[in-house]
Amino acid sequence: MKYIDSPIIINALKKTYRHKGVNLMKIGKVGRNDPCPCGSGLKYKKCCFGKKVWISPKDVKIKYLQKYGIRLKSEKDIDGIRKTGELAIKTLTLVENIIRPGLKTDEINTLVHDFTTSKGAVCAPLNYRGFPKSVCVSINEEICHGFPGDRILHDGDIVNVDVTPIMNGYYADMSKTFFVGTPGQNAKKIVKITRECLKAGLKEVKPGNTVGDIGWAIQKCAESWKTSVVREFVGHGVGFDFHEPPQIPHYGKRKEGITLVPGMVFTIEPMINLGKKELYLLDNNWTAVTADKKLSAQFEQTIRVTETGHESLTPYDL
Repeated sequence: MKYIDSPIIINALKKTYRHKGVNLMKIGKVGRNDPCPCGSGLKYKKCCFGKKVWISPKDVKIKYLQKYGIRLKSEKDIDGIRKTGELAIKTLTLVENIIRPGLKTDEINTLVHDFTTSKGAVCAPLNYRGFPKSVCVSINEEICHGFPGDRILHDGDIVNVDVTPIMNGYYADMSKTFFVGTPGQNAKKIVKITRECLKAGLKEVKPGNTVGDIGWAIQKCAESWKTSVVREFVGHGVGFDFHEPPQIPHYGKRKEGITLVPGMVFTIEPMINLGKKELYLLDNNWTAVTADKKLSAQFEQTIRVTETGHESLTPYDL
């Protein structure tokens, strides 16, 4: 059994759990002279008032799976995802070192594929629902899911590279948007804002907060700069599979959605448009492009919820 006396943790769990007949939703709402919710028949002040609450992590895991389809991760699982995340970080560092005008996007795909497989890992995007490449490479007005190919990078472009290796059965997902050569003012602006949006979302990740808190913070940040948040694509659970529950929208309202608890692992990956939020898909039915042809950027990390806050399993400076 796990000894929990933090009001934050209790609040995170009280909507979901009952423990020995105690309705945790009532904890914090019961008056001192009311009957104790434990069912003893004594007044709350004479019984459980001020006492610590014992909650089984196994119960937490079962309830979140039953109610939301969320598979909470053990410390062993977290360690496996973290190691895969380290590979993802090394992969994007290699990509960053070759980004330059004149580079074909397929050269990025080759680098990612060869390096990942050389480490005994697998590129999750390859053949995923028919996706033909090992990495997503999205340029300028492309929001996400760009196909690497013969397209050449030009001075002033921005390019998002999104990698998802699988190693020893564990997935880690991350992306960065890079400058190609010398960026213009609009490129600098959208990249800076998107970094700030991810940073704002990360600050909301802690037990007791909700999925809506993350989206609210990102949307508030983006709209304060007069930019827009893409609605059609969201963050997602990850670790055991490429895409797991829950979905993590990058817009929303405070205190709405699923409550965050330790053991949750998901991506936060805001896609921020310099212009309007509307988009369309190219004929390949994968690549999303801004409807007004203005720039779009994205930054993504894989995040775990800890007992006191969060940890990035694919960390980089923002």
